[in-house]
Amino acid sequence: METKANRDLHERSGPHTGDRHMSHAHRSPTHRPYKRMTRVNALLHRVLAETLERLCDKDERLGMITITDVSCDPDLRRAVVYVASLPKEAAEALEEQRRSLQATLGAQLRIKRVPLLSFVPDPAIAAGARIEEALRRARGANSTDESL
Repeated sequence: METKANRDLHERSGPHTGDRHMSHAHRSPTHRPYKRMTRVNALLHRVLAETLERLCDKDERLGMITITDVSCDPDLRRAVVYVASLPKEAAEALEEQRRSLQATLGAQLRIKRVPLLSFVPDPAIAAGARIEEALRRARGANSTDESL
């Protein structure tokens, strides 16, 4: 059975010219708008997010998990799943569900191998929080300077 995720992965990005004799050297370098790994990462992201949404009904520890990004190795052996926040309880629940999530990926996607998943907090979220805090402090310092 072909799923939407499989169609997305194997779908051609541009119109088919019908010229079967055209060599690869003569094709436009922009034939595909993005690389394969970008598409794979997006598909992994979508399938994992949908699956976690269903799992949060069964396990309340997964209720507030938001996947921000997925980064898969080019050889598809490992994938790092970045989440917005990762409390200890959620990390334990994700580790318990890791095999189930990988099985779901294998069932929904036609890829050479299903990557080993690891879940980590997104460093961009922490960096954004530090920048926000620095801006708050700067605003606070400016307001105290103006009152003098």
